[in-house]
Amino acid sequence: MRILILSQVFHPDVVAVAQYTTDLARDLAAAGYEVTVLASQRAYDRPAQIYPKTERWNGIEIIRVLGTGLGKSSLWRRAIDFASVTLRYVAGLLTMPRYDVVVTLTVPPLVSFLGAVFTAIRGGRMVLWVMDLNPDQAIAAGVLRPDGWTARVLAWMLHYSLARSAAVVVLDCFMRDRIVAKGVPESRVVVVPPWAQDSHIVWDEGGRAAFRRRHGLEDKFVVMYSGNHSPCHPLTSVLEAARLLSHREDIVFLFVGGGSGQDNVEEFAREHRLTNVRQLPYQPLETLPASLSAADLQVVSLGDPFRGIVHPSKIYNVLRLGVPFLYLGPMPSHVTELTPESAVNEWAFFARHGDVDKVVDSITMCAARGPYRSLREVEVAAAFSESVIIPTLLRTIDPGYPMPVESQPATEPVAGR
Repeated sequence: MRILILSQVFHPDVVAVAQYTTDLARDLAAAGYEVTVLASQRAYDRPAQIYPKTERWNGIEIIRVLGTGLGKSSLWRRAIDFASVTLRYVAGLLTMPRYDVVVTLTVPPLVSFLGAVFTAIRGGRMVLWVMDLNPDQAIAAGVLRPDGWTARVLAWMLHYSLARSAAVVVLDCFMRDRIVAKGVPESRVVVVPPWAQDSHIVWDEGGRAAFRRRHGLEDKFVVMYSGNHSPCHPLTSVLEAARLLSHREDIVFLFVGGGSGQDNVEEFAREHRLTNVRQLPYQPLETLPASLSAADLQVVSLGDPFRGIVHPSKIYNVLRLGVPFLYLGPMPSHVTELTPESAVNEWAFFARHGDVDKVVDSITMCAARGPYRSLREVEVAAAFSESVIIPTLLRTIDPGYPMPVESQPATEPVAGR
């Protein structure tokens, strides 16, 4: 069976979507499928870095297209970058043959529309893997007016993509409800949560010590946000907590990653002269276990309007490591749904955006206790192992894929709260 995957990001990019897409493609190729990936030549967060135009990696044929690299410093720059890479996708698809299955992601926004048109012309089965939902995301962020012509055109394109999809893979029950509300039969919507990346992310005691030593974090309690800095993941309450705790020399706030909100962190720290706020770029995949293990408290953030639209997948790797986490966002959400009641205020701390006092209390409570790992947290993460989740996704792509009964996961969140 020949499978085409459409995604802006892929190996060796390190953003979450790239990692998940790479895991899927690698496992498909290992299972004997003929896999081709159409992706961007530019690194997601470093547009000056150009990947090879074509590459054969782990049995996967990678074809990359080159769009503009204006960056994320303004909305118009992002729009031009997305438009240019989309046009390159169109040019690339015009030269491609028919595939049995086309798996389309949602980065760049609505690349699924191209996949839908491609399968309508060439034939084949389409599977839409919704990592985030647009134009809903742009509307929730205030970038588009819901009644504007751009939003209406994009909504039509999404509707066409959904109608052409043999299966729509969503990440949680809140996202499923949004898709069903758009008129997609529930029988075609499959909830497959992201997975803890067991083959990459493991607790690394030695790496933790080396990372902390290298960055001057020895004898510090490290509050870490690692991942994409964007309006979907507000960090204002965490930054305000850093300001209120600036007198605590033992507590450091470390922001790792990139995105459009990265400058906001830097500006806030500079404006308030915060020496307890530090920043690092995205870490290479091979050093990610050390980076994540270096935290004493991980931060997971979801903006209130974005429930069911985006899905912070970092929670699964945090669970896998057994590190306490602080979740800021709407309740309930997929994070609260998978957290056992007994874990609250032990290794899981919840606060709403704007409740800075609760954020400060959670941080100081954890700091007073000191470094802590929970094996119970690791047990919860087992339900989201690569070996459990990926076979379900493979069977959604190919209904004939054999999946042992013991590998079948519950596709709903575990341990409701």
